[in-house]
Amino acid sequence: MSTFDERKKAFEKKFAHDSEIQFKVEARRNKMLGLWASDLLGKTEAEANDFVKEVIKADFQEAGDEDVYRKLAEDLGNLASEDEIRTKISLLAIKAKDEIMNEN
Repeated sequence: MSTFDERKKAFEKKFAHDSEIQFKVEARRNKMLGLWASDLLGKTEAEANDFVKEVIKADFQEAGDEDVYRKLAEDLGNLASEDEIRTKISLLAIKAKDEIMNEN
């Protein structure tokens, strides 16, 4: 195998690993967002679990975070401002990444 082929294979492996980590981070962030919003909405534990699934599913509508933001903004109404929701998305993404990276 040539050096180029080895480098290509290593890059592909790193890309797959990074993509897997990013997926896990977003899923964990969405779970935390769902739990946060459920608390604001006064949901029971069972309702919160269902709501978390809805938030995770909402993230598959389009690339980026706008689909998750829209879901939360729609459901929370005046319980949280746009700035509060966007800040929570950012902060929980950092927290989720830290948790995922510390597991590995």
